[in-house]
Amino acid sequence: MSFTPETLKDFLEEKYLLYNRPSFIEQDPISIPHLFSRKEDIEISAFLTATISWGQRPSILKNAHRLMELMDMAPHDFIMNAKSDDTKRFRQFVHRTFNGIDCIYFLKSLQNIYQKHQGLEKVFQSGFGKDATDTGKAISHFRSIFFELSHPARTEKHVSEPSRNSAAKRINMYLRWMIRQDEMGVDFGLWKIISPSKLCCPLDLHSGSVARKLGLLERKQDDWKAVCELTGNLRRFDPSDPVKYDLALFSLGVYEHF
Repeated sequence: MSFTPETLKDFLEEKYLLYNRPSFIEQDPISIPHLFSRKEDIEISAFLTATISWGQRPSILKNAHRLMELMDMAPHDFIMNAKSDDTKRFRQFVHRTFNGIDCIYFLKSLQNIYQKHQGLEKVFQSGFGKDATDTGKAISHFRSIFFELSHPARTEKHVSEPSRNSAAKRINMYLRWMIRQDEMGVDFGLWKIISPSKLCCPLDLHSGSVARKLGLLERKQDDWKAVCELTGNLRRFDPSDPVKYDLALFSLGVYEHF
């Protein structure tokens, strides 16, 4: 299948419109934050869900829902008021290599962010700054704040660092959820100050494979350089909302085995 730039844009738009609808939510990790209506509950549940979003989706959904149950289905209230004894219930939590030790630190760090840094949105917002053109520096800034407390070295692997050429797929997905203005209601668009034009496309095995077949990505590795290459090409089709095509690329790989 070959495309001109014009027909490729039409193809991506068609697939975006096909998959960017409420029916997409049910089987996707984004369904977990959609359980909530309060802004802080959404952004906290979304962050924790995105953090464990690798592997089989049924397992992701099961474990993410378990996390919410352990937080009494009130993530923000739990984060703000949790004492050391309250976090003991997370000791046995495991999702692949993300274990109870990691989980308890994540809860402590989120508490620090909401009590000392005005919340997740403020931390990312300050990381973007006036001259940022994409999410790279904002993610690095967030990571420095997230690990400012004493923490186990092993836990650092669960927050990617673009400056080390990590694709940072899960954080870019999280930022898509929080920032993209979506009239169909899949993404939340809760964070109004950060422009969707600065978002980077979440890159994983599925989206990377489809992007290469479509001629949107030449780089062989799924790393930060590939993220920038892919996002730059998607910006040619929609400079104001390039990552809307993430839904098309991902769904073409998962549902259509493109």
